[in-house]
Amino acid sequence: MRELVMTNDLVLISYVEALLADQGIEAVVFDRNISLMEGSIGAFPRRVVVADEHWSRASRVLKDAGLGQWIVENERL
Repeated sequence: MRELVMTNDLVLISYVEALLADQGIEAVVFDRNISLMEGSIGAFPRRVVVADEHWSRASRVLKDAGLGQWIVENERL
């Protein structure tokens, strides 16, 4: 698995999930439920991750959608 996006913006996460799903790329959101522990202060960003073999294609999808600035480079889990 490899991180694609790290953010506290729940709308962005939802949009990224939809974009990837439309292209048949499975994405998983890590730390989605951490907000139950932290409250709403936003101290722990959520991470959208994809399989290593899908990362290049997923990053291209985000760049084509104008979201390239959100892509996390070089983060493998």
